[in-house]
Amino acid sequence: MTATPQTWTGRWVADRAGITLTGSERLPELVGLALRSGNPKRSHLLVSTVLGKHVPQRPSVVHGTGLELGRRVRELLGARAAERAVVLGYAETATGLGHSVADGLDAPYLHSTRRPVPGVAPVGGFEEEHSHATSHLLLPADPGLLAGDGPLVLVDDEFSTGQTVLNTIRDLHARHPRGHYVVVALVDLRSAADRRRLDLTAAELGVRLDLVATASGGVELPEDLPSRAERLIAEAAGEAAGEAGVASPGAGRAAAGCLEAEAAGVAPLARVELDWPAGLPDGGRHGFTAPDRARLDAELPRLAGRLAEAVPAGARRVLVLGFEELMYAPLRLADALAERLGGDRVRFSTTTRSPVLAVDDPGYAIRTRLAFPAHDDPQDGGSPERYAYNVAPGSDPARRFDAVVLVVDDVADTPALHEGERALLGQLRRVTDQVVLAVLPSHRPVPAPGSPPVPGSPSAVALLSVPASPSVPASPSAVEVLPAPLYGPAFSSYPAEEVAWLLKDLSGVALEAPTEEREEAVQNGGAHYAESLPVEYQPSPEYQELFHQALRDSAGRIALAVGTVAETLLRERGPGLVLASLARAGTPVGILVRRWLAFAHGLSVPHYAVSIVRGRGMDPVALRYLAAHHRAGDVVFVDGWTGKGAITRELAGTLAGSGFDPDLAVLADPGRCVRTYGTRDDFLIPSACLNSTVSGLVSRTVLRAGLIGPDDFHGAKHYAELAGSDVSAAFLDAVAARFGEVRAAAVAGADRLADDPHRAPDWAGWAAVERISAEYGIDNVNLVKPGVGETTRVLLRRVPWRILARRGAGADLDHVRLLAAQRGVEVEEVDGLPYTCVGLIHPRYSRGATGGDGHAVASAPGAVPGAVPGAVPGVVLGAGSGAGSGSPSDPVSDPVSISVPGRDS
Repeated sequence: MTATPQTWTGRWVADRAGITLTGSERLPELVGLALRSGNPKRSHLLVSTVLGKHVPQRPSVVHGTGLELGRRVRELLGARAAERAVVLGYAETATGLGHSVADGLDAPYLHSTRRPVPGVAPVGGFEEEHSHATSHLLLPADPGLLAGDGPLVLVDDEFSTGQTVLNTIRDLHARHPRGHYVVVALVDLRSAADRRRLDLTAAELGVRLDLVATASGGVELPEDLPSRAERLIAEAAGEAAGEAGVASPGAGRAAAGCLEAEAAGVAPLARVELDWPAGLPDGGRHGFTAPDRARLDAELPRLAGRLAEAVPAGARRVLVLGFEELMYAPLRLADALAERLGGDRVRFSTTTRSPVLAVDDPGYAIRTRLAFPAHDDPQDGGSPERYAYNVAPGSDPARRFDAVVLVVDDVADTPALHEGERALLGQLRRVTDQVVLAVLPSHRPVPAPGSPPVPGSPSAVALLSVPASPSVPASPSAVEVLPAPLYGPAFSSYPAEEVAWLLKDLSGVALEAPTEEREEAVQNGGAHYAESLPVEYQPSPEYQELFHQALRDSAGRIALAVGTVAETLLRERGPGLVLASLARAGTPVGILVRRWLAFAHGLSVPHYAVSIVRGRGMDPVALRYLAAHHRAGDVVFVDGWTGKGAITRELAGTLAGSGFDPDLAVLADPGRCVRTYGTRDDFLIPSACLNSTVSGLVSRTVLRAGLIGPDDFHGAKHYAELAGSDVSAAFLDAVAARFGEVRAAAVAGADRLADDPHRAPDWAGWAAVERISAEYGIDNVNLVKPGVGETTRVLLRRVPWRILARRGAGADLDHVRLLAAQRGVEVEEVDGLPYTCVGLIHPRYSRGATGGDGHAVASAPGAVPGAVPGAVPGVVLGAGSGAGSGSPSDPVSDPVSISVPGRDS
């Protein structure tokens, strides 16, 4: 049966249960009727058509209704009193309405919550006796928000008995007395006795109490309503079982619609990274001020643009679905998206805790119901079941949404949201053609100055960012100073959706110093390798052809490694994972893992590039940014390969005690120092052959005083002038093109890795490097670079002494042999080498030789350039003046030899 505009959505209940609405003619426009399931305290439910909770509605109507109420309150109070007013909304139903009223009044806002928040002390609480979930908490970040003596405006969706308002006023008035309270509701349905009780309470407290409502009237209920409702619910359940073939109370015809959609397959799921502004509250749980409102208004067009890109272009009906108390931010996003898309295409509603009977009849307010497990780890004793109403189309195809945009906060982005047949995302994918998931960071408030800590809770700083540690400094002002990420094409040649660079743009700074100046600084111990940049190596045509041949030969092998890593991460970390690649060599790998998740699972996961510097650790501002926008446990650090494991140790040291997981995921782990890898073979990953031209035209990272302040990301340069030589996209596309043919093998590889008893790191690579160091008389393991990738970097950006190659190594070393010949460096074949090759950096008096702290290795007094204590007599150090040092006039070696190398991966 198809609904008509004349059909009142309360008719089904009114006719069968004998419920009557009286009063304002507008009431039927504003509310319909439904029956509650599982709530003996109140059998019926008034279902608002303009609240945006149970009934999808145009977001402009939802927000506009609250704005109009707020303007009426402002007129009631007068301008001077309105400036001192505070608005309090009720969870969960009225959180968005209260926010909208505060917008119209232009006042600060707070809503009650049923979610305890560690580290935030309640300043009040009250009970809602008739509700299925009763306890309300007040958790303002600034306890003084409710301590003033200006008018307090209390907002709820309906004013029925008035008991909840009385409980609130008594609780708050005992703490902070004031003279004026204003109650705001969509509908005022109090009985005469209820009105008298409220008046008596106001007189008892000696306060003025006003009420503002959109419409008023009453509800006449038969005495036997509970028994009638029980009988109707049982009958509806039987009808639903007969029609849908399932014994699910209240499912009705919606269940059949869901089954039909499931048979046709599930819709794709896209995850969109909104880049929610750091420090901006996602709602009023801890307070929302006028500056917050202005900031959100300014950001909405950009945020809506990101959503619009994820919505199919031909979608005629789009639903933005919020999450329980998280109503306001999704509502404003929906309103901005509607303006962006144009026409009458967008509707808004949210999920809820309220259990309500669903009947697929145009005269009933709740046509369809999706029931799913709670996915926010509730701690308040409420029901573990949650609901989304009128989202499935039921028997009316015209009600079907072409796309559903689900907006949740990061606390609710859990495996329970994604996994299992009853998970919300899975059910949404069976009732629409496209599901888009947007996750907002749940606001971690900074308590007001002087606020005492909450016993037994994390510190305010820990809530704000990551737990304090020597490697990850944090400050109470971190939210205010966190910089914004960089995106291509303004920074890097990668599209914006592929990666967000947590870096500072130093493109206009001259960082490539002449060889002599940089060498002198390093040799004197006064420079760290990350304080400057090498001149970018420009490969010869012969070398470029080797890169392309290597890519053709290894693309399938790399695709398999990517798939194995991605499938492993998805199984072990869940679909809410956040990729953080180690800039820059890890960044192409992060993009490939992200592409695999989209290709194989329809997921669109966030991806950031972050800097790590040997001896200095991970960028602490980048870590604070990740902690402010995501749950630390969801962040996965990604790199290309391991050598001996120095960066693995650096990462673990930085993240100790931070809440982030230090387990590094790599394509190749020949060093045997990580547990998440695609292979432990030492093979050529072609992106190791080049520098910025295979990494989005971005330099390695820079950390130098005077350029990078305490609240800056580490820096890097964008070499836009090298665009003509850029093969970054070619590398990614060549590997991604092989995903389809290796998908089954990748799943099998993840299976093997999960069952591998030898998966744990044994650090065999580090032990091998120590043996090589001793054998060749090198007193610092950091000058031994094992593996194809690290050896390539020695030849591109260090001062190589010699190359050790496993005897019989084939095409994987063609580019190494070519570079070694150009640099005049001997390639020595060795039996029993645990790696395919090892690069040895010149250990004394060489350009760019650095120790474990990134500074120069000090030479012994009177040492001769090229003389190596303990070196094997008769060793050929290579052609030229000094072993592989390169002459300033040499067009090949000079740009390379000036490098004081940084960590690219």
